[in-house]
Order: sequence, then structure tokens, then C-alpha cells
Amino acid sequence: MAKSNINPFDKLRVDADNTSQPQSSSVKPMTMAELLQKAKSKFVTLKKGDSIKGIITKLTPSEILLNINAKTEAVVLEKDKKILNKILSSLRVGDEVSVTVLNPESDFGNPVVSLRKSIDDMVWTKLLALKKNQEVLEVIVDSVTRGGYLVTTLDGVSGFLPNSHISTLENPENLIGKTIKVIALDLNRSLNKIIFSQRQVLGLGDFEKKILDFKIGQKIDAIISNIASFGIFVTMQTRVAGYVEGFIHISELSWESISDISENFGVGQKITAVITGFDKESRRVNLSIKRLAGDPLEKRLEEFPVDKKIKTKVVKIISSGVLFDLGEGIVGIIKKDKIPPNVSYKEGLEVEATVSSIDKKRHRVVLTPVLKEKPIGYR
Repeated sequence: MAKSNINPFDKLRVDADNTSQPQSSSVKPMTMAELLQKAKSKFVTLKKGDSIKGIITKLTPSEILLNINAKTEAVVLEKDKKILNKILSSLRVGDEVSVTVLNPESDFGNPVVSLRKSIDDMVWTKLLALKKNQEVLEVIVDSVTRGGYLVTTLDGVSGFLPNSHISTLENPENLIGKTIKVIALDLNRSLNKIIFSQRQVLGLGDFEKKILDFKIGQKIDAIISNIASFGIFVTMQTRVAGYVEGFIHISELSWESISDISENFGVGQKITAVITGFDKESRRVNLSIKRLAGDPLEKRLEEFPVDKKIKTKVVKIISSGVLFDLGEGIVGIIKKDKIPPNVSYKEGLEVEATVSSIDKKRHRVVLTPVLKEKPIGYR
């Protein structure tokens, strides 16, 4: 009997192949390396700083876990209690969130991630909605600055409340640590900047109700709530309900020039002023202190009746005409269109003129030059 040339091991391999895979199949068997690569490709490869989505699988004060398609569940690391409380109150097991990888693999084999970006996104989305709808939110006053107050929302976002947008009877220092109601005026996430307003919390309808008993020209008592470089803010009690804010511009504080308001006025000081108007857009009552007393220059202006001839010297030449100093704060002016074509003026020149009219608001005496003969074309 002739010997077979078939190697018994080859026979076994053929039999094994025929057993594991039908002869009619065209599928090529996978190698061990390919099987390992396929198993490995099911998991993501993480790097520090990566932003990746995950599903919350556990949410407790002591442990927060997420499925981010890694070999093991990711652990959320958050030491800030405010942010941790926000995570616990805002999210639920099963929520999909964006996380930032802090460490691809800790000593315990878990990826370590941060949820701050998701919380930050949620907070800014909420703030944008509140601003759009002009809804009221609460902030805590942290400190007083020269221009206003530094405040923090209950979500932990810092912002600024300008002096011009505060409305309270209290001394600024007494507000620190207190919670007040505001609206968001301006948001800039790229600069992490938020401007709030307290005074606009008062609606237009509410403001109009509060000022029902107020009239222009009425004297009223008020308390200074804030001082700015351009004026002072006051609070006045209304008969209808509570208080309303008022404002006195620096030009309405005194007939005399004031360079530093704080030298003459202080927060908490009681003053008496007269109502000059109502700013419905700003929800404020405009006031004046100086108008309580008569204009001291009005009596002086009576010394310049129409057609009176005077001699005075040029003190300044401006685009609209020539100015003269008539003494004690009174200014004389010959307007440009009243200067004859063949006449020119220079500072220090003595001029004879006639009073044409009085501008009480500017404390000016309008003059016309005395002409020996009327030039052609002069009006």
C-alpha cells in the first residue's frame, strides 16, 4: 500500500477550517491582532483638556460618575461648593453633558473630568433669557467700588451694579452682604462682563403710579443715596407706595460752580429740592436745589434794558460772535451776523454797543454794535 504524502497536521488544519466555516463562505477569518484592535476601538482615547460628551450615571454629594465611553466611568472633580450645589440641583441621572478632561487616568484607573463648562453654559443661557425678557433676578452685594457695587448672582456669576442704577435709601456700606433684586442690562460672555440695574426693576406703570401726586415746581424732601461725579441720586417717599428715585445734575446743585460734589454733600444727608421733570425711561424724578432760590443774576440783568448803550471790552472771539465781560458773571455777545463786513474785533478792543435783548438762561446780554454810518448790506 502506497504511503500518503499528506501531513497529518495539515489535515487537522483543513478539517478545523471546514468545521468552523462553511466552504461556500467568502468571509476571511480575523487574526488575533485584528480582534484586539476591534475590542480596543470601542473605547475613546482621552487627552488632558479634551471636551467630550457623557451621560450621568451617578449623582450624589459624595460622588458623581459619567459614562464617557472609556474603559471605566469618569469621576467628576469639583471642590467649589457653589458649583457642586449647582450641579446637584440642576442635573439628573441620565442627562447628557459636556465635560472637560482633567486627567485621562487617575491612580484608581478612572478618567477625571470637570462639569464647569456645562454649568457655565446653563448659567449664561439662563442670564440671556432673563435679559431678553427683562425678568428680575436676585444678586448678593459683595463690595462697594468708586463707580458702584460688585455683586454675585445666586448661580455664582459676578457682575457690576453702577451707582446710576441703584435705588435705595441705605448707606452703600450697609448693602454689603444683602440680597437685592435687579435685571440684567448688558451681557458679554467673552469678557465675562455683566451690568445689572436695580432701578429698572420698577415697571413704567408702577413708576407712573408712584408719581401721581408729584408736580413740576413742587418742593420735596429727599435723602441722598449715592454721589457721582455728574450729580447726586436721592430717594423720596411717595404717598402711594414706598419710595421713588430722584436725580439732581451737578448744574442744578448751585448757582455757583461746584468742582467736587462730595465736599458739599454726603450720602444719607437730608435735602430739599424742587421737581423739574420726570424721566420715565430711567424711572427717575429730575430735581433742582438751586432753583429753590431765585437766580442771583436775574436782578443784575435788569441793569441792561433794551436800547441801553454801553462801552465794554472784547474778552474772546468765538465762531458764533464776539464776547464781552459785563461784570459779576454777566456776558455780552455781538452775534456773528450782526458784525458789519468792514469791521473786525480783537481781544482788549473797547467797543460801544446797544442792548438788543436778554438771554436769561445763559446770563447773556445780546448786543449790536453802535455804527456811525450803516454799511451797505448790513441788517
